Amino acid sequence: MAVRSGYILCGTPRTGSTLLCSLLGSTGVLGRPESYFREPDEATWAQRLGVPIEGARARDCRGFVRAVCDVATTENGVFGVRIMWGSLERVTDGLRGSRDETDIATLERALGPLTLIHLRREDLVAQAVSWSRAEQTGYWQQGDEASRRPHENVDQMRRLLETIRQHNRAWESWFHSQGVSPHEVTYEQLVGDPGAVVEGIAARLRIDVPPGWQPTSTHRKQADEVNEKWALALRTSLAARPL
Repeated sequence: MAVRSGYILCGTPRTGSTLLCSLLGSTGVLGRPESYFREPDEATWAQRLGVPIEGARARDCRGFVRAVCDVATTENGVFGVRIMWGSLERVTDGLRGSRDETDIATLERALGPLTLIHLRREDLVAQAVSWSRAEQTGYWQQGDEASRRPHENVDQMRRLLETIRQHNRAWESWFHSQGVSPHEVTYEQLVGDPGAVVEGIAARLRIDVPPGWQPTSTHRKQADEVNEKWALALRTSLAARPL
């Protein structure tokens, strides 16, 4: 295997990150990105990777990260992982060597040289609607089973919209504080031309996508007329009472 290098896909929920992870993984040369460090899934991943757990967490964060590195790295030495804002502190605190060490230094000491990819959504209302619906039904991606029928909840959508704005600001502030310029990708670019997005990331990483590769994924757009109706209700609420 080549010397490891890689990337962190930095985002917030409902930005198309599952689709993007699937596309990046399908190239065979851009790592195997997943939400290994998402708190509700950490114990499941740890058990799958043979790492002891304690409660809902891996007992040894450093050991868990090493195991994740192994499974998330393709044969050419490229590592990929998805981290939402709410999971970042858990990872950096678990790996930190000294109080004076920056977050990016902590991450690169454990993971190797990193490129940061910032995935966001331009239509924040549509993002809040999608998040609200997923929270209510439990259906986040293909393969999940909806456990409840969704209902229009404008208050919940307003709260989630504010959370999205806060997390976007937090990412921007963190990039600035760490002195890094991430590779920027939007949900709208991703659904409009997924091949170009993947090729742009590959170019940033200086990796050649295999000849003949085509952007295929089992993950499909989930929005429908329900999302449109909820979005109209949320926009009407915001016009009457801005956040």
